[in-house]
Amino acid sequence: MRSTSLGRLDVSPIGLGVMGMSAYYTGAGRDEAESIRTIRRAVDLGVTHLDTAEVYGPYVNEELVGRAIKGRRDEVVLATKFGLVSHTGRPGPDSTPANIRTAVDGSLRRLGTDHIDLYYQHRVDPGTPIEETVGALSGLVEAGKVLHIGLSEAAAGTIRRAHAVHPVAAVQSEYSLWTRDPEAEVLPTLREFGIGLVPYSPLGHGFLAGDIRTLDGLDAADWRRTNPRFTGDNLTRNLRIVDQVREVADEVEATPAQVALAWLLAQGDGVAPIPGTRRIDRLEENSAADGIRLTPGQITRLNNLTPAYGERHAEPDMAAIDQ
Repeated sequence: MRSTSLGRLDVSPIGLGVMGMSAYYTGAGRDEAESIRTIRRAVDLGVTHLDTAEVYGPYVNEELVGRAIKGRRDEVVLATKFGLVSHTGRPGPDSTPANIRTAVDGSLRRLGTDHIDLYYQHRVDPGTPIEETVGALSGLVEAGKVLHIGLSEAAAGTIRRAHAVHPVAAVQSEYSLWTRDPEAEVLPTLREFGIGLVPYSPLGHGFLAGDIRTLDGLDAADWRRTNPRFTGDNLTRNLRIVDQVREVADEVEATPAQVALAWLLAQGDGVAPIPGTRRIDRLEENSAADGIRLTPGQITRLNNLTPAYGERHAEPDMAAIDQ
């Protein structure tokens, strides 16, 4: 697999988001052995970029990754996140220096490593100036516990302020053919400073893979049952997106998921999506998207798709985005 750069950090162009192995999606956490096999197969395929967070579980997802990469730590780029779990007893997001110092030690222990390659602030903490948070992260870099720092779902102005204190390697945001929000302000800012973009949910929470046309196959506890884009008339209205993606997929003899990922890779260097899956067959399908080349005409057709109907998260979660 090729490589791309997040700031000065080299990663595989397609990574692996492991959140769904422990939480949120249908059947998550039911087969740890399968998840570990999938992570190890990813490394075999040249997928070097693994993404987790302390809040996934909480904690158990980092522990899962730690078990999966035991003996293979040097083959992967480990990314994890802090800030949605408070270790100081403070309500809400907690990116105070004291919380960061406690959080990083816990993540290091669970991951079974002495350093984290890419350490993200999971959501901007409105109660702590970003300069104070990044200053604490810079101290972790100096101490060798963290190699590169990142932000998640941060506004362009916040990214600028953070980067002025310490170089930001990557910003993680939802970005896909049904979520184009970063294109307005965030992506141009990242280009200006040479910061990478890590699109999470690059397949629209599985929707762009083309298999979800009703909610009937989703587990009763699957969070997508309450997501605005999957509920009411929005699910039916959004089917036009995946149908048009499938048309391009038929032309290039690929799957809709592969086309959705290939479109992201066609947006330029420094864009490294992290599709999530527990299954080896899906992993292999996603990884193969690195070899698909879309024509300029196909890219234009996909660019011209209207983004999805409905907010991408419920109202409380939307309030924490783009700060």
